[in-house]
Amino acid sequence: MSGARPAAVRFYLDADVLGLAHVISKLRSDVTYPGDPGAVIKRRLRPPCVITSPAVKDPVWIPQVAQQGWLIITRDRRIQEHRAEIQAVRDAGAKMVTLASADAGSTWAQLEVLMSQWRHIEALAAMDGPFIWTASRTVTRKIPLA
Repeated sequence: MSGARPAAVRFYLDADVLGLAHVISKLRSDVTYPGDPGAVIKRRLRPPCVITSPAVKDPVWIPQVAQQGWLIITRDRRIQEHRAEIQAVRDAGAKMVTLASADAGSTWAQLEVLMSQWRHIEALAAMDGPFIWTASRTVTRKIPLA
C-alpha cells in the first residue's frame, strides 16, 4: 500500500497463543507472531516477523525476540516450574507476560485475560527486561527470576 508508514512492533505473541495472535494482529500494527507475513494496519506497515515458524524452539526465538525489544505474550500457567524458560528469559534480557490463568485455555478466554490486563501489559512493554509477569482476568503478578 502506498503511503503506509513503518509500524513499530512492540508485542510478540508466541505460538502458544496463535489464535489470539491472529485476532489481535488484525487490529494492531504493533503486534506480531511466529510466521506473521506482515500487514498494513491503519496505514502502518508491519514487516514479516523475524521468527518465521511457530515450530521454532524457545531457546532460539526468545533471544531473537528480546533483541528486538518486544514484549512476549504467551500462555504458561506453570511458568514457575519451567526453570529452563526462566533462565532463557533472564539470559536474553527478555520481557514476558504469561496468560497464566487456568481459564486462558481458549482464544476467547485468552482475549478476556489480555483485555482485562491490557493497560498494565502496555506499561510493561516500555520497561527494560528481564522480567516475567503472569496475568489473569483479575490480577498480574511478577515471577521471581532467581
